[in-house]
Amino acid sequence: MSGAVLNFLFIGDVVGKGGRNAVRDLVPELKREFHCPFVIVNAENCANGSGMTAACLREMSCADVFTSGDHTWDQKTFESEIRDIPNLVRPANFSNLQPGVGWKRFRNPAGGEIAVISLLGKVFMKESAYCPFETAETIVKQIPVSCKCIVIDIHAEATSEKAALAWMLAGKVTAVIGTHTHVQTNDARVLPGGTAFLTDAGMVGAQDSVLGREIDAVVRKFRTGMPQRLPVCEKNIRLDGAVVSYELATGRAVAIKPISRMYNGEELK
Repeated sequence: MSGAVLNFLFIGDVVGKGGRNAVRDLVPELKREFHCPFVIVNAENCANGSGMTAACLREMSCADVFTSGDHTWDQKTFESEIRDIPNLVRPANFSNLQPGVGWKRFRNPAGGEIAVISLLGKVFMKESAYCPFETAETIVKQIPVSCKCIVIDIHAEATSEKAALAWMLAGKVTAVIGTHTHVQTNDARVLPGGTAFLTDAGMVGAQDSVLGREIDAVVRKFRTGMPQRLPVCEKNIRLDGAVVSYELATGRAVAIKPISRMYNGEELK
């Protein structure tokens, strides 16, 4: 191990107001508990379960960086709002004609910089996006060698696509963490070369739900095959994420620890 080891906190897909409140109230305590001065939050479902708004992101000001995914443009206002949100990265493999940026370097209060890259998978995904593998290779080459810590949020459906990306980048980036399925996986590990990997970080949403949505509505949609509004469930919120430890001097990950915390509804404000 080379010198100082730093931690950062990665939070899975935030769903609705309950998810926003949980991030707002739990993340400051998690930062203290796990000694994480830097926090990355996937926020793409934070506005009533679909997309983002600037107002919703402001409620989670404890986050240093927001990542997104296939629901980036679900809220009509966000196309113009994103231009004024300097700490949000949308999928880098979207068309270059779309507003926003797909990666950016951020200062870590504990030392050094962290480059955060957002990518969208292609397998089983409806959205049109360029190849995440080629996009990742191109971006990693553009990051200055002085920036040792590189974190990728791969927002994808297929577990194989996420794992393949992580193995391709093993030893070249600090962490590859998956989002999108809202189900935390049990495969956290550090790959050879010092790249932390987790297929999916999970979500910040109702534990007694179907991926953050009301159970009865989702069951009805599956049983009937008919169009069905799927309200967000805002009770009994569980926050999922992971803590990654890495060497400041090299950017090599030395540990990754998945975490989950329940959020007491009485804390809602």
